[in-house]
Amino acid sequence: MDVTVTINGEARQLGSSVSVAALLTGMGLDPAKIAVERNREIVPRSQYGQTVVGEGDKLEIVQFIGGGNEPLRDKPLVIAGKTYRSRLIIGTGKYKTYAQNAAALEASGAEIVTVAVRRVNLTDPNQERLVDFIDPEKYTYLPNTAGCFTGEDAVRTLRLAREAGGWTLVKLEVLGDKKTLYPNMIETLRATELLLKEGFQVMVYCSDDPLMAKRLEELGACAIMPLAAPIGSGLGVQNPVGIRMIVEEAQVPVIVDAGVGTASDAAVAMELGCDAVLMNTAIAEAKDPIMMARAMRHAVEAGRLAYVAGRMAKKRYADPSSPLAGLI
Repeated sequence: MDVTVTINGEARQLGSSVSVAALLTGMGLDPAKIAVERNREIVPRSQYGQTVVGEGDKLEIVQFIGGGNEPLRDKPLVIAGKTYRSRLIIGTGKYKTYAQNAAALEASGAEIVTVAVRRVNLTDPNQERLVDFIDPEKYTYLPNTAGCFTGEDAVRTLRLAREAGGWTLVKLEVLGDKKTLYPNMIETLRATELLLKEGFQVMVYCSDDPLMAKRLEELGACAIMPLAAPIGSGLGVQNPVGIRMIVEEAQVPVIVDAGVGTASDAAVAMELGCDAVLMNTAIAEAKDPIMMARAMRHAVEAGRLAYVAGRMAKKRYADPSSPLAGLI
């Protein structure tokens, strides 16, 4: 006859009454490393073989663990239903050659590359093409709307991109002016709505405003991409508070886009909890783009690990790491 017991708050069915020792062995537990409480009374380890667990008994089985909060469990980077191993996205502009771009991409470990849509050079139709160096079957091409200042221009550009390569995952950016290259959020919101209605999956370059970021997510953006600093500036994360707030509220990936200058900037963005970092100039304009791409790869990985690990609390004064008791 089955016996119903409660173990660590969960009801369980046993085939019959069993000893504590038999129960633990059947659960694959080492009696030497745990403690057992039966109906709010401690069961001495010496009595495990004689103590019977029967109908209606309530057991607590505990072990030693490190103190503190439950550690943060990392989650994979998923964009529009596809999982990516790398949390680094790189661009394809400003490199001296396509060959250099391809080498930097290989060194970075990135799986997504942003690509611009431009007119074909009719005077030299046989000139080198990006697809000859970076295989769109191996990497995810992410068409963007760099250089667009109106929602209409952005939508038109991405319609052409879809026609050219069949891509529906796109990066939207609608710029406000040529000096700051800040996003025009009114036009960005409007263009996002238009693209979503046409079946695009839209990753959106935006300001570091948590309210605007949330609005984009509510519209249906598949990733939010707040700037760290002005495009191409290399200034690093200028508004960590805003970025952190966006991360805390978002249910879609948050990808810092624009303004990263060096590896420490990428690490800072990841330590804030961002899901990924997108960069172009920081690698392309480095003295050694290949080496910088490799550095960025390690920085993004280290920053993510630090975020998941959970940094120590900041303190106002010194706190000795060695115990003071027993000093000579």
